[in-house]
Amino acid sequence: MHTRDGMDDVSVKVVGKAAIAGRECGNGAVVEHENGWSTQYCHMAKGSLRLKPGDRVSSGQALGLVGLSGNTEFPHLHFTVRHDGTVVDPFAEGAVKGECSSGRSLWQPTLNTVSNYPAAEIINAGFADRAVTMDEIETGELKRSLPGSHSAAIVAYVRAIGLQADDEQILELKSPEGQVIAEYRAPKLPRDQAQYFISAGRKRGGVVWPPGTYRATYVLRRKAAEIGRRSFQLDIAP
Repeated sequence: MHTRDGMDDVSVKVVGKAAIAGRECGNGAVVEHENGWSTQYCHMAKGSLRLKPGDRVSSGQALGLVGLSGNTEFPHLHFTVRHDGTVVDPFAEGAVKGECSSGRSLWQPTLNTVSNYPAAEIINAGFADRAVTMDEIETGELKRSLPGSHSAAIVAYVRAIGLQADDEQILELKSPEGQVIAEYRAPKLPRDQAQYFISAGRKRGGVVWPPGTYRATYVLRRKAAEIGRRSFQLDIAP
């Protein structure tokens, strides 16, 4: 067992690759198995590792939490399987190069019944008082920029992961009276996207924003079927 912890959860786009040189895996662990097998887990959350060198690991045991450490731009777990030091595809171990449906799966057959892995996931949604950037979403700066009655604008934003070519996204912002005051219909994606964010907003037209609850709704469609939806709201006091 080998572990590393203590690296901050921050996008490599913010800190730069030089800051994580030699520590690209971020916080993580390497578990040594029998007969030359090992598994590696990277980009875990700071302070979340529940193991230390010398510990024994059991099947199903929690190792830690997914994070944003090391050479990554969005939260995820990088999982690697090795045999005698060589990287192995756990879905097709021993596969013949160039041949489909060859090799054997290393996953337990029961895993398919418990994984329920989502096709895509909405990982950030909120409001800001100005135009939004991806870096601000990742660093959490936008949480200190919530719109108020005198803000120059109200902007709703959403970041999703696991998107595919031709996916369609719609983000709608409604006033306290239920009127649509901003809407963005993103063009169909030209290619698969590990992550993507969109926003929709409106500049203040009067002296103050009317008080009440502003509601935003994000919809993700794939092949004409809705596969994701998130509604969220912002309350502005008089």
